[in-house]
Amino acid sequence: MRRLILVLLVLVALFWLFPLLMALLNSFKTRAELFTNIIAFPDAWNLDNYVRSFKRMNYVRSLINTIIIAAGGISGIILFSAMAGWVLCRVKTRLSLFLFSAFVFSMLIPFHAIMIPLYQVARLLRLSNSLGGMGVIYSGLGVGMAVFMYHGFVKTIPLELEDAASIDGCSGAGVFFRVVFPLLLPITATISIMNVLWMWNDFLLPLIMLRNSRKYTLLLSTNMLFGQYGSDWPAILSALILTVIPVLLIYAVLQKQIIKGIVDGALKG
Repeated sequence: MRRLILVLLVLVALFWLFPLLMALLNSFKTRAELFTNIIAFPDAWNLDNYVRSFKRMNYVRSLINTIIIAAGGISGIILFSAMAGWVLCRVKTRLSLFLFSAFVFSMLIPFHAIMIPLYQVARLLRLSNSLGGMGVIYSGLGVGMAVFMYHGFVKTIPLELEDAASIDGCSGAGVFFRVVFPLLLPITATISIMNVLWMWNDFLLPLIMLRNSRKYTLLLSTNMLFGQYGSDWPAILSALILTVIPVLLIYAVLQKQIIKGIVDGALKG
């Protein structure tokens, strides 16, 4: 029975990894080899496509832009959502219930419904075409889900810990940052992982907001490889692999912490 389950899991894993494996395989081919047989191995394993993609998409600059946007967005989501989730959970008033309901309701609104108004507001506030502005926009879009998750997690924290800290002379900010926030690390890890993957893989919002090519993210820079009358598919595939590599490295280094954060967040949230 165990062997059957293992075989099924391997088949499922191969099914999900098949597109990535095909992209990796074809990223080493010439254009003629790619259009001849996409499943065959390349005649020669060379890095010409990767070198060409690395230069054409300005990989280092695009990587830094992506990191800046993701770091800004994650910082805003964690800071404001953790505080909001804590306050809305502990303060039992009609206003807090209304605000929490508003955060939850915002999760049901599709991005395409607010896409045009969001761009207009961002332009008025001078947040468009700015890396810092992108971080602010991502923070606003991500707080709904994060507040909902923090709100549920705070319920598992004994109120007596906060009361004891208050008796010892801690202010409201001191209670949160010294007592509550350290206990929120498991759900914080879960929220961080979810939102990093979302921001890293997002294409539509940067496409709408960023006009200066020097501020493009990795995916936007990859999109520049597509031509109007033809596309260099080996270069595009190698660019996609270069875009995925940083996420894979982060997961490989922080695998234990990521899994622990997801499990703890699921059990306690």
